[in-house]
Amino acid sequence: MKPSPHSHLKFKIAVSGAAETGHCAPDALEKAKELGREIVRQKGVLVNGATTGFPYWSAMGAKEEGGFTIGLSPASTEKEHVEKYKLPVDYMDMIVYTGFEYSGRNLLLTRSADAVIVGCGRMGTLNEFTIAFEDDKPIGILIGTGGTADMIEEIVEKSHRPNEKIVYDSNPKTLVEKVIELIRKEKVIEI
Repeated sequence: MKPSPHSHLKFKIAVSGAAETGHCAPDALEKAKELGREIVRQKGVLVNGATTGFPYWSAMGAKEEGGFTIGLSPASTEKEHVEKYKLPVDYMDMIVYTGFEYSGRNLLLTRSADAVIVGCGRMGTLNEFTIAFEDDKPIGILIGTGGTADMIEEIVEKSHRPNEKIVYDSNPKTLVEKVIELIRKEKVIEI
């Protein structure tokens, strides 16, 4: 049997979460790392905002599993990324310097991914969630990690706009499986 001409393609899964994690659940670090490892185990590429905190931890997990990571930076250069924004460059295989500051970076991050997974977050995480929501992207919420991740279900319920492309779970492995199932429903070509 001839392999699909698209068999080399991988799912791009964005991980959204707080850069400052003082409010996150005590096990958020381990859950973020496991989320990154699980994205790689399930043949995904981890995409994040090239930042600290929850997204950084997920990239650590992805790299521990031998995966590929892509960061989208709010800065326009590596120098600005490190000096002005005080953001890391490690655990990233590639960083795209968008030059669009945080709000523009958030838009590019969510739009460049096949799905978005939200962990412990703050306002920026909620912004990435609402962009993905409005764009009708598959979204996974890693509940039990703290911050906005644990508020989203109630926000969606109170917004009176049901969305069948949002899945919730406290287990990173199960959540990634659910998100990939949603991605597969969206694909024109089976990967």
